[in-house]
Amino acid sequence: MQARSADGTPIAVSRTGDGPALVMVDPAGAFHGLRPMAGAVSALAQRFTVHTYDRRGRGDSGDAPDPAPGDAPEREVEDLAAVVELAGGEAYVYGFSSGCAVALRAAAAGLPIPRLALLEPPFVVDEPADTAFVDELRGLIERGERGAAVEFFNRGIGVPDEFVAQLREHPAWPGLEAMAHTFLYDVAVTASMTSDLLAAVRQPALVLNSDGSDDYLRGAARDVAARIPAGEHRELPGDWHGVDDAALAELLAGWFSAGRG
Repeated sequence: MQARSADGTPIAVSRTGDGPALVMVDPAGAFHGLRPMAGAVSALAQRFTVHTYDRRGRGDSGDAPDPAPGDAPEREVEDLAAVVELAGGEAYVYGFSSGCAVALRAAAAGLPIPRLALLEPPFVVDEPADTAFVDELRGLIERGERGAAVEFFNRGIGVPDEFVAQLREHPAWPGLEAMAHTFLYDVAVTASMTSDLLAAVRQPALVLNSDGSDDYLRGAARDVAARIPAGEHRELPGDWHGVDDAALAELLAGWFSAGRG
């Protein structure tokens, strides 16, 4: 199915399960052919109507005719708003990695999100994007070196070399190359996180991290939770930038269900 964003861009949406509406916002480099949240989706579908979607410019979703990365923070909120509307006009929202930034912007903008949950927001609040990193990434994309751009971005954000090598062999690799330009969107949306924006998030927000992640990601989760007025923080057992799907789904189900009184 499709949602139609405010600028007319079609957003590809998948729906599964039965229960209150839940929208899950992917991390960078994810789409329907490579969705790290797939295991949690299956478990959560036992209790919720789960909506996943290909973020703008990724997978089966469209994009603006002449997209500007600097517009991505606003456009991605509009995309999420369209998905929430398709889901029934109100939905719980879960964001993973850069998807956390989209979810936070949407919550701060007043979208009908009763509660949200975030796994490992990958940013330091009030810290601008690394200009040298952005320039190198943009240069690779403009030269058509999309595979190199995918590798550069992933290594730049701390993805271990063995994971990057596995991506190269994954059937979804051509899809990753096709959407390499959207990494600039991820940079823009994460760099848009400010203290004032987080203070404007009034919904209860659960911020999670894996105990197997590095100090940067663990510290970022604690910091984001502390800046949200109704923020809570928890740490789960896991690996680098990932936790067990079943444990995550159980925790999320309890968190969102608590909002139903």
